[in-house]
Amino acid sequence: MALSDIDRSLLERCLANQPRSWENFVDRFMGLVMHVINHTAQCRSIMLSASDREDLAAEVMLTIVNNDYAVLRAFRGKSSLATYLTVIARRVVVRKMLENQSPMPLGAVAEHAIADESNGVEERMTNQEEVERLLATLEGPEAHVVRMYHLEGKTYQEISRITGMPTNSLGPMLSRIRSRLRGQSHV
Repeated sequence: MALSDIDRSLLERCLANQPRSWENFVDRFMGLVMHVINHTAQCRSIMLSASDREDLAAEVMLTIVNNDYAVLRAFRGKSSLATYLTVIARRVVVRKMLENQSPMPLGAVAEHAIADESNGVEERMTNQEEVERLLATLEGPEAHVVRMYHLEGKTYQEISRITGMPTNSLGPMLSRIRSRLRGQSHV
């Protein structure tokens, strides 16, 4: 699809720094940028907080306005403006995610997962009897995950590779299972 007349006019107004042109540009394309952010994070199994999303959206918009709209000036009109901006946004988002990449995903799930991992070795050794008791009550994937994490000492990433489960779902799963264990011990 070629560049539409609406987008051509909006692009020309932005490049000429006309009043309200940038606000109109943001209104028109912010939904697209947010979609790219969410889709990219989902494809990479990364949990994003609202703050992470806002930071990434701001980074995309900053990239567009840097150097007097250099990114927009480089647009040759061979595709729709939305297609071009999708590519730009994805590149920025992936670059920022790689810069921020840690062993754990971004956002609140990562904080929870890091806390679990930092306590992990001691907890795995001291609670082995409790883990064995819990395993007797579990079946299927839950039992497999508990066994690998608590008894075999595997990391979330290793468990994810073995089971195919998203890394960011393992911490919440283990927390639910531990809560269930604490609930059973009070019965």
